[in-house]
Amino acid sequence: MAELALLDWRRRVAELYARIRANRDTDPLAAHDDWATTRDRLFSTHAETPLDDPAHAQPLVHAAYDPSFAWSVAVDTDVERQRYPVATSGDGGMDFVRFGRITLPIGTLDVFWLDAYGGGVFLPFRDATAGETTYGGGRYLLDTVKGADLGSTADGRLIVDFNFAYHPSCH
Repeated sequence: MAELALLDWRRRVAELYARIRANRDTDPLAAHDDWATTRDRLFSTHAETPLDDPAHAQPLVHAAYDPSFAWSVAVDTDVERQRYPVATSGDGGMDFVRFGRITLPIGTLDVFWLDAYGGGVFLPFRDATAGETTYGGGRYLLDTVKGADLGSTADGRLIVDFNFAYHPSCH
């Protein structure tokens, strides 16, 4: 049954990110390797893979872990809240609400709230690789609705690590 397979996919992703949160501070290389290996296995074997032909798919491409692309950052919530309706492939759409901004040494990103049942934090980005070596629409750093969450520090700063950026998978 598709619903139960999707439930299993989401549980496995949530379990993966729980392991990453538990291990990233002490051994980021091992946490990244776990992330890459588990994602490869899910994409190549799981019933809910977004790949059209998983049996003949190449392994997912992951760059080597680079600690210079990882930060813990405060979310600046002193921004104008702005609602962005986004069309979806299903009926209707969903709204994202910008509620904050993070400033990194490499630039500034808006932080969104998915304004749908349950809600969640969403942190997408596009960079110079979009449409060249990565998906043209951009990639995600956080999507808490789908379990992709590296966590926060004890003082509430978001963990933002571009080594764990990923393409949308429609799951």
